[in-house]
Amino acid sequence: MKKALRISLVQTDIAWENKQENLRRLEIKLQNLSGKTDLVVLPEMFSTGFTMQSHLFAEPMNGETMNILRLWVDKYNLALTGSFICSDERKYFNRAFFITPTGEEYYYDKHHLFRMGHEPEHFAAGDKRCIINWQGWNICLMICYDLRFPVWCRNVNNEYDLLLFVANWPESRSNVWKTLLCARAIENMSYVCGVNRVGIDGLGLNYSGDSQLHNMKGENMIHFKENEDTVKTVTIEMEPLRFFRNKFPAWRDADYFTLQNPPLLQS
Repeated sequence: MKKALRISLVQTDIAWENKQENLRRLEIKLQNLSGKTDLVVLPEMFSTGFTMQSHLFAEPMNGETMNILRLWVDKYNLALTGSFICSDERKYFNRAFFITPTGEEYYYDKHHLFRMGHEPEHFAAGDKRCIINWQGWNICLMICYDLRFPVWCRNVNNEYDLLLFVANWPESRSNVWKTLLCARAIENMSYVCGVNRVGIDGLGLNYSGDSQLHNMKGENMIHFKENEDTVKTVTIEMEPLRFFRNKFPAWRDADYFTLQNPPLLQS
């Protein structure tokens, strides 16, 4: 079992609705990271920005974007996670991917769609969580707005060690983003990584980044400057996590529950 994991947080601007430019920028970053990291984390909808033009930009799982990511994961020998606009069974999904250099692939469809941004009008919601076992780590994938819903994120019986959020979270709510990332780490006794974009999107929304990686005590292990377009790498260790969970086993007293879809509400 691998005890340490090097994670690279890609806090970057996203060219609005321009897949080719975003893929070009990404390959440059991956070239520089090859041999220096295990896992690269991209923002939500890294190839287009948070556009609602799902009918124009959606791709199947064997489309150009995913195929080129598979090639790069193998070429640069690193795992890659983020989200893109996926077409599947005549529906559109904001789909997170986790691709490894040994050929494993995992996917998670965003469960909580951002109604204030009209996301439910253009995307279908996923109904299943995704917990990956890779390199001796159990990793749970989440997307942006999911961060606001602690029950969906809940870590029961330490089923995951690392909780990942890929996001397009506007600067106007940056304090909420930073606060909830810390809270999710403390309450779930887990590492929590949140990667957000910077820049201004095609709707005029500003993004300040504020990407973070918290340990199980809620301490931020990495610091970005506001609006900083860069990549930073941090190493997380399994032993301190196991030691803390054994020394302070609050997880043993957690409540059990069954998740169910909420009733439909009148708009």
